Amino acid sequence: MATISIANATLINDGKVITASILIRNELIERVIVDNPDEIYNYKTDHLIEAKGKLLFPGVIDDQVHFREPGLIHKGDIYTESKAAVAGGITSFMEMPNTNPPTTTIELLDEKFRIASEKSFANYSFYLGATNDNVEEIVKVDPRNICGVKVFMGSSTGNMLVDKVETLDAIFKLSPVLIATHCEDETTIKENIIKYKELYGESVPFKYHAEIRSEKACFLSSSLAVGLAKKYNSRLHVLHLSTKKELDLFDETTPLYNKRITSEVCVHHLWFSQDDYEKYGWRIKWNPSIKKGSDRQALINGVKFNRIDVVATDHAPHLLSEKDAVYFKSASGGPMVQHSLVAMIELSKKGHFGLDLIADKMCHAPAIVYGVEKRGFVREGYFADLVLVDPNYRWTVNKDNLLYKCGWSPLEGQELTSKVTHTLINGTLVFDNGTFEEGFRGSALKFSR
Repeated sequence: MATISIANATLINDGKVITASILIRNELIERVIVDNPDEIYNYKTDHLIEAKGKLLFPGVIDDQVHFREPGLIHKGDIYTESKAAVAGGITSFMEMPNTNPPTTTIELLDEKFRIASEKSFANYSFYLGATNDNVEEIVKVDPRNICGVKVFMGSSTGNMLVDKVETLDAIFKLSPVLIATHCEDETTIKENIIKYKELYGESVPFKYHAEIRSEKACFLSSSLAVGLAKKYNSRLHVLHLSTKKELDLFDETTPLYNKRITSEVCVHHLWFSQDDYEKYGWRIKWNPSIKKGSDRQALINGVKFNRIDVVATDHAPHLLSEKDAVYFKSASGGPMVQHSLVAMIELSKKGHFGLDLIADKMCHAPAIVYGVEKRGFVREGYFADLVLVDPNYRWTVNKDNLLYKCGWSPLEGQELTSKVTHTLINGTLVFDNGTFEEGFRGSALKFSR
């Protein structure tokens, strides 16, 4: 395995922004040189990356992606979407169970790990999906090898809506791993659908997506999840918050290492607001919905003041033919892994938060929340999962530079002012200024539990 040195980067790590050089050997970070970064030139290595003027982040850990394999690979697959993720600085991902068939048994979970070992550019883990009748599978999950159990407490595909009280009680009482929840109240959503169908038929204006999948629907379900977690002392992680009201459910004072109940927001909920439906329509139709500008600002503040612990993507590709339709026929979800880190840097440049907070919420916090072993930080002895970003590179998102299999992005036409130039995974330079190490494959994540 090649030895690599990174010279004089601006390191964003552990709450600090400092000049540092890095020595990488045998998959690991051997040295982090801060006091005299030029010391790196004393080491003979196989590859030297001159990084003066570039930002160096720990590899991003995305705890919520949908890579669509198996069964939905016309939208995306583990090879294509992990490749896009690596180009965006994501070195590890945790993938959701609503594939075809849904990943609701240990056998199907093992099959996903096998596929990823053959196809994934990034490190990986997979959630077991909960149903109303698979608690016996949940209790067999190995905490060292599986990131968590995913519970859809709201609308979902197939049989993955968990709405039986006795089943929810059993999951929150018995799960041996973190419980990650999608929280929207099904009854509220159905009532709102009836209301808006009566007003508009099938062609509901997309701006009313925020009213159909409403604040009330989110809060009812999130508060139920939090209540169950408190009742059973469960390890709960509430995914993709979208409202100001939900923030009241979470604690900003307890240190993250000690939290039993944590939360996540996705980049699109920080980037867009309900005012953007007029321009973007189906392109920004996600579940949970993008809501008011005041919700967006509250979510940004939640990130800044630690009511929100993790920033992720909920990367969920669909073909344009599945998205570009009237409201009720338009699929919810969109691709984001190639652009999440640079979008967050853009928000930082607009003054919303510092670069150190990006590293905290996208790299450090996911590692802490899930107990990921030896990743998420730039530390000696940790795996060399690293990302270099040129902070002064102007480019426009367009179809020619997209790597998503679905071939589109909600950010098309957006000018960005930073770009990922290098991504290292397990000590290998996997992405170098647009060129991929095609023979590389990531590793299954391990968890300290």
